[in-house]
Amino acid sequence: MISIFRDYRGDIQKGSAEIFFRKVKFWKEDGIEEAPPVFNLDGVNYIHVKLVGLLFVATTRNNLPPSLVLELLQRIARVIKDYLGVLNEESLRKNFVLVYELLDEVIDFGYVQTTSTELLKSYIFNEPIVVDTGRLSSLGPAALFMQGNTRMPGTAVTKSVVAQEPRGRKREEIFVDVIEKISVTFSSSGYILTSEIDGTIQMKSYLSGNPEIRVAFNDDLTIGRGGSSIYDYSGSSGSGSVILDDCNFHESVHLDSFDVDRTLSLVPPDGEFPVMNYRITQEFKPPFRINTLIEESGNYKAEVILKIRAEFPSSVTANTIAIEMPLPTYTTRVNFELEPGAVGQRTDFKESNKRLEWNLKKIVGESEHTLRVKLTFPQELHGNITKEAGPVSMTFTIPMYNPSRLQVKYLQIAKKTKTYNPYRWVRYVTQANSYVARI
Repeated sequence: MISIFRDYRGDIQKGSAEIFFRKVKFWKEDGIEEAPPVFNLDGVNYIHVKLVGLLFVATTRNNLPPSLVLELLQRIARVIKDYLGVLNEESLRKNFVLVYELLDEVIDFGYVQTTSTELLKSYIFNEPIVVDTGRLSSLGPAALFMQGNTRMPGTAVTKSVVAQEPRGRKREEIFVDVIEKISVTFSSSGYILTSEIDGTIQMKSYLSGNPEIRVAFNDDLTIGRGGSSIYDYSGSSGSGSVILDDCNFHESVHLDSFDVDRTLSLVPPDGEFPVMNYRITQEFKPPFRINTLIEESGNYKAEVILKIRAEFPSSVTANTIAIEMPLPTYTTRVNFELEPGAVGQRTDFKESNKRLEWNLKKIVGESEHTLRVKLTFPQELHGNITKEAGPVSMTFTIPMYNPSRLQVKYLQIAKKTKTYNPYRWVRYVTQANSYVARI
């Protein structure tokens, strides 16, 4: 474990990092086993976010807006990632001097100065030590996408914006990711009760000279429910196939021609930044269908049948699927029965919180998987077991797939030059923000 600590005002007792770690690791309050992002201990406010397995923590005795501090921690993590290329324990360990230099320039005596990667370049003198990112395990699930059996070239998340190629050449590339986190709630009969998409168009630029670029979206894109635009664009009326309830843009984005041809123009700053955030609540086809059946098979037994159906095309593959389901608190024994020939699947029963877990390494589109679970109880059932079990929750990542159908049609660099070699792929990824099926 590595700990990077900086005390800006000297009003927090020594050892606060160890106090925080012990409190979070053994947190058990109000029946919750995971510490909230904000809590108070002995007059000190601890505010933290967890990113890629790393904890970013701020402590203060002042009554600060928690959302402000959480946003600051997110931006600090983003700046560190821009400079190191990849954010993990190994990269921090090799670059702790550079990280301390970044922290001293971002915050001065407890006051935030800047979180701009571009502005920090003139103040940072240490060069990053690039870690070996050849191992897939060091990358997040959305960091490296596979298309068929061919690995897609280049990945923005493993490159530093300040490190140069061998021979002193600067990378002339730009990366665009469309990341959508979906929240879906199914009824016990399988109907969709609620559905929502929180999307981000993420960009990371390695272009020298900060040239102006143009990004084009679907022609049938509509902003505002009912065809009325929240930005009062006269051309936004009508019903498009992609309807954004609301959206916001990065400060560098110009919307002069957005109403005419659905294009954005911007001068991208160095580093990673969100070009656009959006929210969609219109109906969309969920990537998975979850069906659950619970049957009593005797006075002291019951059987649970979980069935997962992939609704996306067979050319797409979902990764790192995790399914959880709370079981009745009086469950004493659980037996799992997977499909014949099942590969890359793992099941477990957590005795401490009476929860079953079903993990699948991957699911190919248009496929179906079933798990049978036999439960044993110490006493005869008198109540309704369906009220004691569930709901079923699911997390997953689907590269090169987005349910909203929002597309980046093209990316153009206004000033053409032979030195620019823009990345030709736009990467799409869908993740589960909250995917729940009621029993």
